[in-house]
Amino acid sequence: MTIATAPTVSVTKLGARIGARVDNVRLGGDLDAASVDVIRRALLEHKVVFFRGQDHLTEDGQYEFAELLGTPTTPHPTVTSHGEKSLAIDSEYGRANSWHTDVTFVDRIPVDRIPKASILRAVTLPAYGGSTTWASTVAAYESLPEPLKLLAENLRAVHTNVYDYAAAHGAKARPNTAEYRAEFESTYYETEHPVVRVHPETGEKALLVGHFVKHFAGLSGAESQALFRLFQDRVTRLENTVRWNWQLGDVAIWDNRATQHYAVDDYDGQPRRLTRITLAGDVPVGVDGVASTVIAGNAEHYSIIEEVSRAA
Repeated sequence: MTIATAPTVSVTKLGARIGARVDNVRLGGDLDAASVDVIRRALLEHKVVFFRGQDHLTEDGQYEFAELLGTPTTPHPTVTSHGEKSLAIDSEYGRANSWHTDVTFVDRIPVDRIPKASILRAVTLPAYGGSTTWASTVAAYESLPEPLKLLAENLRAVHTNVYDYAAAHGAKARPNTAEYRAEFESTYYETEHPVVRVHPETGEKALLVGHFVKHFAGLSGAESQALFRLFQDRVTRLENTVRWNWQLGDVAIWDNRATQHYAVDDYDGQPRRLTRITLAGDVPVGVDGVASTVIAGNAEHYSIIEEVSRAA
């Protein structure tokens, strides 16, 4: 008698520095521990992993799967009207077409942390366009010459949820954008992070910048802008990126401690909607062992602080 066995989960590398596709897996809260471990290890190695054919997944199933990888946060520290379990990434309310690491502005008394990972599920997609690009901030750091590595390791940057939105996104207004923006900025946050953080599980060093950076601590605005461009341009070099063309049923998971991402606004006025669940993270720590610090705001309602041990 032949006994049917499930196909082995496979991981296919998509780029030299970032990205992999995971096949032969059905995501959900009932996923077996061995498959979860494969996904967890693939995420640490490849920074962002993609799944096709997850059409069965509902918001509840997405949340239950997320719980296998960590502790979900509330959907967002300031935007509370766009979902209870997941945050609706909806083009009707704005388009995040700017390079960023999620929620780097949040704080938690007496320490601050940014999310560990995010799980994004496609719900409604345009007929064309609407892809998302991720960049490895580990690869960006590793590509720096030694003098710039030393400079970055000795810098700290102030991140805030009130940033130059017009400069990042242009002047083109969209329906409901102003309302969403007002809710996004309804509570003011500022957090000071090391520009180079040490990944708590892999020990890798990564650049922690992105569009929430307000300025570098101790430097003028002009100096901050020059250094921001220097380091941010390293992050977004094409060889450090992977671009995903969404299909219905797709899921993406990315390590928010080692990436930035950019949702490409090239789909005209078509609707685009995805749901995101974010996992609680740890306190960023610099090469010097100094952790991030609170300047303004308190996000204790948003997330626990995860205790992390190095991966085996």
